[in-house]
Amino acid sequence: MKKYVLSLIAAASILVFAACGTSNEATESAADKDEVIVGLDDTFVPMGFQDDQGEIVGFDVDLAKAVFDLTGTKVTFQAIDWSMKETELDNGTIDMIWNGYTKTDARVKKVLFSDTYMENKQVLVTAKTSNITSFDDMKDKVLGAQEGSSGYDTFNNQPEVLKDIVADNDATLYASFNEAFIDLENGRIDGLLIDRVYAEYYLTQTGKTDDYNEIESPFEAEDFAVGVRKDDQGLADKINEGLKTLQENGTFAEISEKWFGEDVTPK
Repeated sequence: MKKYVLSLIAAASILVFAACGTSNEATESAADKDEVIVGLDDTFVPMGFQDDQGEIVGFDVDLAKAVFDLTGTKVTFQAIDWSMKETELDNGTIDMIWNGYTKTDARVKKVLFSDTYMENKQVLVTAKTSNITSFDDMKDKVLGAQEGSSGYDTFNNQPEVLKDIVADNDATLYASFNEAFIDLENGRIDGLLIDRVYAEYYLTQTGKTDDYNEIESPFEAEDFAVGVRKDDQGLADKINEGLKTLQENGTFAEISEKWFGEDVTPK
């Protein structure tokens, strides 16, 4: 009987220590790591994308590297399914989402956001040959959007703008904007709801600005911020401090000029 009781006590002790170990791992801040992992959609120009050599580059990539260089922290960039970004974060596959990630009320419930570092707007891109020059012209037309994007969330949250008038009262969804642009160019969709930063960069780089309309939307401006796990205030603070330093020493402006030809530092 004595041996049985001692065995129970030993087993209970093991469970307690195991539970404590699991808890400590779960609450450990990524701010204390020597290497952090950034999750991104590697087709989202110019924020984070693969160049012709297969290297991940972009505004957010340069900005993240600069922030963590301040503390000698290595940054690894990992391509993810954008529609599963919060799940990847929760599972610990990545430490943060940094890729033109819009701060929304729905996302605030799931992740902890850094300070805003850039503003963006949704625009409607249409071929000039389509004669679609306003949102109202999209009545009964086929709309495209990226799955899991803030644009598609806004499309659903403010249905009176587009959802109520487009064909089937929904959008054709794509894994990336690259795929969506291919369908737009081939007439399989009539309009594409897309981030302005992507649209302007893509059309400029491909020399197609004269072939497409970029129609301003009535949707409010969006805030780009970095998303970390809800319990990782330490990492959020580290990012915020880094962004502030880069803004003060001029590095933020230099990176902005490189990718946008202007300073997008928050005013």
